[in-house]
Amino acid sequence: MPTIFSKIIDGKIPCYKVAENKDFLAFLDINPNALGHTLCIPKKEVDDILELDQETYQNLMLFSRQVALSIKNVVSCKKVSISVIGLEVPHVHVHLIPINEMKDANFSNKVSLKDVDFISTARLISNAFKSL
Repeated sequence: MPTIFSKIIDGKIPCYKVAENKDFLAFLDINPNALGHTLCIPKKEVDDILELDQETYQNLMLFSRQVALSIKNVVSCKKVSISVIGLEVPHVHVHLIPINEMKDANFSNKVSLKDVDFISTARLISNAFKSL
């Protein structure tokens, strides 16, 4: 059965897309820790990051780095944390979270955003990504 992320890739579920290439997709987390919290996923559905072939793994990390740099260019933060947890959805995903303190990366701390916040943030990150 396809994961929610596969449904997003197939366009069956909408997302706030920030970046995409032929192998990967990045979109805003709808239950974010912070403004700009983004997920990077491979388009190929694989449950565990350690099950990715080496080339896909490396390219996912390079793609995630570019997206993180884009986030840092448009969201006020000290750093963009990079986390791979892998328990929430059985589809590899890299969390990119703008942080100023360690507590900002705690997944029990969530922020409430309006649709306009998601739309404007996705547009800013997307534009920054395109200009890299």
